[in-house]
Amino acid sequence: MSAVIIFWTSIFLLAYTYVGYPMVAWLRARLQRQRIQTADIEPQVSILCIGHNEGARIGARIDNLLELDYPRDRLEIVVASDGSSDDMVEIAKHYELAGVRVLEFLTQRGKPAVLNEVIPQLRGEIAVLMDVRQHVEQQALRALTANFADPRTGAVSGELYLDQGATDTEAGEGVGFYWRYEKFIRLHESKADSTVGATGALYALRQHLFHPIPENTLLDDVLIPMYVARRGYRVLFEPKARAYDRVSATAQAELTRKVRTIAGNFQLLFHERWLLNPRANRLWFQTLSHKFCRVFGPLFLLAAFISNLFLLDQGFYRVLLLLQVLFYAAAAAGHLSRNATGRPALMHIAYTFCLLNWATVLGFHRFILGRQQVTWRKAQG
Repeated sequence: MSAVIIFWTSIFLLAYTYVGYPMVAWLRARLQRQRIQTADIEPQVSILCIGHNEGARIGARIDNLLELDYPRDRLEIVVASDGSSDDMVEIAKHYELAGVRVLEFLTQRGKPAVLNEVIPQLRGEIAVLMDVRQHVEQQALRALTANFADPRTGAVSGELYLDQGATDTEAGEGVGFYWRYEKFIRLHESKADSTVGATGALYALRQHLFHPIPENTLLDDVLIPMYVARRGYRVLFEPKARAYDRVSATAQAELTRKVRTIAGNFQLLFHERWLLNPRANRLWFQTLSHKFCRVFGPLFLLAAFISNLFLLDQGFYRVLLLLQVLFYAAAAAGHLSRNATGRPALMHIAYTFCLLNWATVLGFHRFILGRQQVTWRKAQG
């Protein structure tokens, strides 16, 4: 294959992955929008929070849940400790008189194993899964449950807002931009049919639609909703159901999170082959475009750069190589000033883009070597 074909194929795939598909999702939402029937309903809801050594956060988390605008007689709150060795269980049990059910698992098995065991035991028609870390708005449950008035709705993802706090660092701005970009895609996928996965900070599903997942699953918040979609139900994105979190304080903390996520994407790609089968996965196009094209991003970038080196006898390609070099230089400058403030937008966008692609390389390395564990160790920051 000639260098010209390799170069332009790589450029096309990169452009489609990061620009083309978001525009396709937007266009589909305009041309093929599927309306959703909503109503102010109050089904029986069970909230499940799973944590490991979350003693420092669990009290504030439960206080937040008890303040939600939802009838207490229609709400079950379950806190599950996955092999905690701190005071998480002791603190959570202080809330049992308020109706909170505390489940203690003595050994740490990982979140998927706990989900498989606990979700079938929940009393609610709607199971709402949340992380311990985030804070949820009072109206979040009502915003989620309103979508279940439509019988076609199987799962609903909330929206995660990232707060940069008092800092305005390169890492914070880049991650904030990426998350807004990601939510744009999810919103428009949802309008046309279904989004691929959900945010683990806050999502809901019909309890009877839960399908057990492999206990080594890294991205339960993708696989569980995809099992729901596989049964013909819609997976929606609800921006009025809001959870709040802080942006990672450092680029290293964000890199740690993204490496785990991308290792999870590789796991889905290799172990859940049905996701790539148009006959088995009705969201095949969205899954391929949104999730799996990105894992080949570093390969496309490398192919574009190397093939460009073989085309320098033409002035046009010398300009294109210069543009690539300048982009990577901006990313390098962004890395060197990652904890500084007030940098140009291009710098933190280039830095974040390269950081995410480096995370893809590391995620693939960890997946191949089996080094990414299902048990979560909290990143600092």
